[in-house]
Amino acid sequence: MKKVEAIIKPFKLDEVKEALHTIGVQGLTVTEVKGFGRQKGHTELYRGAEYVVDFLPKIKLEIVVSDEMVDKVIQAIVESANTGRIGDGKIFVLSLDEVIRIRTGERGAEAV
Repeated sequence: MKKVEAIIKPFKLDEVKEALHTIGVQGLTVTEVKGFGRQKGHTELYRGAEYVVDFLPKIKLEIVVSDEMVDKVIQAIVESANTGRIGDGKIFVLSLDEVIRIRTGERGAEAV
């Protein structure tokens, strides 16, 4: 099993969620996060004073899927989150050693 983590722009969340639902993803975790990469933030004007916004708002998605689903999940995220502009985000794929459903004690693929 794999854990796919994706950092995307907040306004793309609904599109990504629909794309993942379409390919059969049954669950995901969404977290509001802040960060920066090459985009490096921007300067804003508030009440006549300039200030730098270093950390930009982003959405972090966490999805646990079988090894066979990883490529479909990545493709769905890339196609639905892409704007073609800087700051579209990143996708990370991690291997999972074990998954356990707390309520039933199920392990592995059955726990997802």
